[in-house]
Order: sequence, then structure tokens, then C-alpha cells
Amino acid sequence: MFWGLWLLKLCSLISLHKNIPLPLPKMRKRQVVVRREESSRDIVASSLTVRSVRYGECQKNHAAGVGGYAVDGCREFMASGDEGTTAALNCAACGCHRNFHRRQVGTEVVCDCSSSPSNGA
Repeated sequence: MFWGLWLLKLCSLISLHKNIPLPLPKMRKRQVVVRREESSRDIVASSLTVRSVRYGECQKNHAAGVGGYAVDGCREFMASGDEGTTAALNCAACGCHRNFHRRQVGTEVVCDCSSSPSNGA
């Protein structure tokens, strides 16, 4: 690995001096699979499953650098900015990124009760 970095540094110095373009490193292709779950229609014909994500207590270890364990006590993530901005990913209470907070996914089944039940009458 060391020789590869050394060779890359040498090539960059030569290319700067002679205006020779460097070959770009090969990019790896990644395949992303998005899985969609169909709503469960077994319970009621017109039901829909809704999932909500909530971020709970902060789990960032602030004493990891000295070999200890200490959390700041933040109990719930509160976005410090508007939705869609980079500030929305930081907690207003503790200043940590949202990834440090415990992710809790809630599932709720919502049914459409506007249809009248069919009875034998």
C-alpha cells in the first residue's frame, strides 16, 4: 500500500510539471436494492400499514478517547434546522448527529372505516 501511494504522489508531481493528465482511479459500481413492502391486506380489505421513525436517546460515547464510557443524557433527538437542510441532521439539545440517537420504528395499521359493514339484512 505504501508503494502505491508513493507512486501516485510521484506521478502527480510529474503530471504537474509536464501538464500530463493523471489516469483516474477505477470507480466501483454499487447496486442499490430498494425493498418495498406491500401493505398487509389479510386483516381488513382496506387497511394500510404506516411506519413512523422516531429517534430516541443519544448513545454517543463522549469518553471514548480516554477509554471510558460517558453519555450526555440527551433523551430525544430534536432537529436544529428545517427539513431538507444539513442542520436538520444535528440535534438541537446535544449537538450530535442524528445517527448517534437510537432509531425506533413504529408500525401502525390504519383502516378505512368509511365503508359500511355488510350484514345479512
